[in-house]
Amino acid sequence: MSSYNTSRKTILITGGAGFIGSHLCKSLLNDGHYVVCLDNLFTGSIDNIIDLKTNKNFEFIRHDVIEPITIEIDQIYHLACPASPIHYQYNPIKTIKTNVVGTLNMLGLAKRTKAKMLLASTSEVYGDPKEHPQKETYWGNVNPIGIRSCYDEGKRCAETLCFDYHRQNKVDIRVVRIFNTYGPNMHPHDGRVVSNFIVQALQNKDITIYGNGKQTRSFQYVDDLIAGFKKMMNNEKTIGPINLGNPNEFTILELAKKILKIIPESKSKIVSKPLPTDDPKQRKPDITAAKKFLSWQPKISLDDGLQKTIYYFKQQLLSN
Repeated sequence: MSSYNTSRKTILITGGAGFIGSHLCKSLLNDGHYVVCLDNLFTGSIDNIIDLKTNKNFEFIRHDVIEPITIEIDQIYHLACPASPIHYQYNPIKTIKTNVVGTLNMLGLAKRTKAKMLLASTSEVYGDPKEHPQKETYWGNVNPIGIRSCYDEGKRCAETLCFDYHRQNKVDIRVVRIFNTYGPNMHPHDGRVVSNFIVQALQNKDITIYGNGKQTRSFQYVDDLIAGFKKMMNNEKTIGPINLGNPNEFTILELAKKILKIIPESKSKIVSKPLPTDDPKQRKPDITAAKKFLSWQPKISLDDGLQKTIYYFKQQLLSN
């Protein structure tokens, strides 16, 4: 299954049936590549890739990255890992194993096949940051023994493994740190703020804000992230880490009000609940490096992205 045409590649996407992975599968198929989607379907869904399964250049393998796999590929986008607190805290030991053992397996595969590998890391490596906005040079403020540590420290260890494989075994790596991303194919009950608020508003349920709602986030539409992924994979100027996110900062309360404005028929009220443990008070990417090395910056505004995402969830709720 190796590719002989230098422009057409065989590309493995772990976590390919997930929210971000499914968009990446579609985009790379549109570019003319052969795409192998690998997913254990813990948080991913066949529904996200159902329209791709008739494509002769698409292959789905149900597999857990904790177990090794033998396959011939040119590139690996390693996205596999539950990314929302509800999902990654459900089985924290499995989350750590996915981040550490799964990444080891993918790096071993990249070493054997001489494939280029991109690791989808996270802004969570910065923890509850004391530097604002966060640059890639910031080492973070992470609780190593908290309830979020399985994800935060798991991703930090995954980054370490990538750089050690690069230094010791000359594996060609790329590392990106993803900031809050939203869009169609999000799991409606993944506990992330955008999907939470939209589903609550569409169902006329109370919109739950944790704390006073003044904590800030930067929201990136999924199409912008996918463009950044592909630019990062194919650039030869940097291996990273590189922040990919939208630097426009909004409070959680502002987000809730925006969503209610776009769904004027909603009867939802905004209510407050206690702040979760180790929840970051602010999160905003410094994307200077992405602009410099990748000529990348997000193009889709929060209002436009929310319109598309709300339309998707409306269709989902209607079909269900």
